Amino acid sequence: MTSRETSNTHIRSFKQIRSSLDDGMAISVASALVSSRLDQINSILYGAASKHINRLQCIQNVLVRVTTYQRPYDSALSSSALLQNLHWRVHIKLATLAYNALHTGQPPYLSELLQHYEPTRTLRFSSSSQLSVPRHNLEFGSRAFRISAPKIWNLLPASIRNSPSLPTFRRHIKTHYFQSAYPNP
Repeated sequence: MTSRETSNTHIRSFKQIRSSLDDGMAISVASALVSSRLDQINSILYGAASKHINRLQCIQNVLVRVTTYQRPYDSALSSSALLQNLHWRVHIKLATLAYNALHTGQPPYLSELLQHYEPTRTLRFSSSSQLSVPRHNLEFGSRAFRISAPKIWNLLPASIRNSPSLPTFRRHIKTHYFQSAYPNP
């Protein structure tokens, strides 16, 4: 059984008990049943074709609709308004893995893949927290952790990359992506 089929099975079961749960409990159950499974695989979706990301986004949309009692034909709230874009989650997951690998050396198989950028000559605006992005020839190769994590890491502001702790890093990166998507008028 694929993870998509498993997720749909869990969502159907969840839908049957949803009326017995308060909103807080429903969110916890939804997260435990489906969202945690999606979070396990979202880091491999960097650079994946839209059709693959859209499949997972559909699962998340259905989960949100069940959790909030929203019918598919209700237009009051769109699924995209109810959920952060899956794209953000992929970037946050990769950046968090990179943060852990750089600051704790764990897991070692990932920390070995990341190298700090060392410019050949000193530049006025160079930052020691930048990572080196290895060369690659194929588009599929650009999805590898050793390529995608440094690309995402280097796009983050230095203030986020230099966060003193993981909770601080996660708070700042989520704020960063939210503000990038919804800038103040």
